Amino acid sequence: MLVAYFQVRARKREIIAQDAWKGDIMLLIRDIMYCKPGKVRPMVEKFLAMAKLSEKKGRGKMRIMTDLSAERYWTVVSEMEVPSLEAFMAMGQGSEEMKELENIMKGYHDLVDSGRREIYTIEG
Repeated sequence: MLVAYFQVRARKREIIAQDAWKGDIMLLIRDIMYCKPGKVRPMVEKFLAMAKLSEKKGRGKMRIMTDLSAERYWTVVSEMEVPSLEAFMAMGQGSEEMKELENIMKGYHDLVDSGRREIYTIEG
C-alpha cells in the first residue's frame, strides 16, 4: 500500500510539472561551471545530453555556451527558461526521468572545480 501511495504522489508531481510548463516563461536559470583544465568538452557533452532529454520531455530548449572570454578559463554555461521556480524544482521528480538525469551527470564532479546557479526574472 505504501508503494501505491508514493506512485500516486509521483504522478501528481508529474502532472503539476507538465501543467506548469504550459504557461508563460518567467525565469531564466543559468548554471555556470568552472571546469578543470581539459575537462570542458566532457562537461559540454553532459549538458548537451541533458538538453536533449529536457527537449524530449517537453521542457523547452537549453542553451549551452563555452567561454571565448570570461571571468575564468574553462567556463561552461547552460541556460534555460522556465515558467516558475516550482516548475524548475519539479523537473526530474519523476523516478524514470531522475534516473536518466543521474546517469547523464554521473561523474561530473570530476570535471569541475566549482560552479554556481543564477536565477533571473525575465522582465521583457
